[in-house]
Amino acid sequence: MEIGLSAVYQNILLVAILCALLAFTATYFLMPRLINKLQNANIVGKDIHKVSTPIVAEMGGIGILFGFTIGMFLGIYLFPDLQYELTVTLLVILLVGIVGMVDDLVMLSSKEKLLLLFLAGIPLIWIAPPQVGILYLISMPLAVTIASNLTNMLAGLNGIESGLGVISMIALTASCIIMGKNDVSLITMAMLGALLAFLIYNRHPSRVFPGDVGTLIIGASIAAVAFIGRMRIIALIVLLPNIIDGVLKFYSAGVVERQKHEPTTVNPDGKLQVPPEGFKSLIRWSLKQPRDEKTVVIIIWSIGILFGALGIILAYILPLEPV
Repeated sequence: MEIGLSAVYQNILLVAILCALLAFTATYFLMPRLINKLQNANIVGKDIHKVSTPIVAEMGGIGILFGFTIGMFLGIYLFPDLQYELTVTLLVILLVGIVGMVDDLVMLSSKEKLLLLFLAGIPLIWIAPPQVGILYLISMPLAVTIASNLTNMLAGLNGIESGLGVISMIALTASCIIMGKNDVSLITMAMLGALLAFLIYNRHPSRVFPGDVGTLIIGASIAAVAFIGRMRIIALIVLLPNIIDGVLKFYSAGVVERQKHEPTTVNPDGKLQVPPEGFKSLIRWSLKQPRDEKTVVIIIWSIGILFGALGIILAYILPLEPV
């Protein structure tokens, strides 16, 4: 019996790797055509952290969403027993992605985006354990809302969002394997594959930006894995860089619309400098002295790696979470 169960776990892990490869391939080959289409449709933005302020395609996160969807389809097809939870997860991520697309196109207010993200997270309730209370049920779409916003807030530099997403998915995948939750690794590996492919085009110097459609689905994936895999504490640890950034911004400026934020400036030598006044953030903390964009991104990634490693260590230590 144990041998049979072990074989099942190994098969799931193998399929998770295949999901990652398929998601990577789909995103990688889609991105060049998507970038051209976005540029032709004038869905572009200025890279304000370069002296030359080049024009870069926006909403590239559509490619992440596409690759993730293709990868998840493989997992859903090969494991009928997991179809329900995987389909619900995919539905939530797709709905969150749609909210991101709308926000990229028409710029939703903070209240509108929060409401829509909460509604997008409601299907997650369908996979809640039986006999849980109303507070637990509400916490599921609420977690999607909060996590999505957090991964959307720590953004703006070439590769920073997709790189942190890659780090988070690696940490969560390793934690899933350590805790024997190979079924949940289907989700993390599909997202990891899509993010890795996107990072090739999003790294410095970026050919494409993820937009809200890309940044929001990273947080939604973390929230979904936290509940489905019963690893909320580990997910919280992995998300700590974003939480710290969000706390700094809220403490220093409260809830402020994005267009009211004064951006960092670029010196003639290409180094970034924080404005004399304005909100605090993790990026601005790393800019206590002027630094080039790549260095700042590496600093933030290093913080993500630190908390990701801590999450993996906790996977060895923590007992299985209750529902």
